[in-house]
Amino acid sequence: MAQVAIVMGSTSDWPTMQKAALMLKELGVSFEAKVVSAHRTPNLLVEFAETAAEKGIQVIIAGAGGAAHLPGMIAAHTHIPVFGCPVRSSQLNGLDSLLSIVQMPKGVAVGTLAIGEAGAANAGLLAAQVIALQEPAVRDAIIAFRNKQTDTVMQNQTLELDD
Repeated sequence: MAQVAIVMGSTSDWPTMQKAALMLKELGVSFEAKVVSAHRTPNLLVEFAETAAEKGIQVIIAGAGGAAHLPGMIAAHTHIPVFGCPVRSSQLNGLDSLLSIVQMPKGVAVGTLAIGEAGAANAGLLAAQVIALQEPAVRDAIIAFRNKQTDTVMQNQTLELDD
């Protein structure tokens, strides 16, 4: 059973949103990924959001570009934490997506991540941190991940000019 759902408005968002999936996989968190469009499949969106908790989903990561209504509309239909990932758009390079997701009205919360692949990866990490509150194995995987990052930096501190 999936603990985290990764949803996006279009298959074109998958190259970005798969960074969340890769992070969850690395940390041992089960997930499902699917397309749920706020504008093209509004009834599917409502059904997905309203039944996610009873299906065992504990966190929803929603990626969206352009008008980026998906994270907010999902949050309006569920009590589960929703993390919004702005996907780069061709017109405004993701700034439109970021502003659409981050400007939620009081009482409907969406945690908003950075634009693009780094934001998607961090959404996966943040979702895993939520899961880790109840699962020691995931907590240990996150600690190991963070230690590995530190070790990589410590081993590559010295910079030199090429001759």
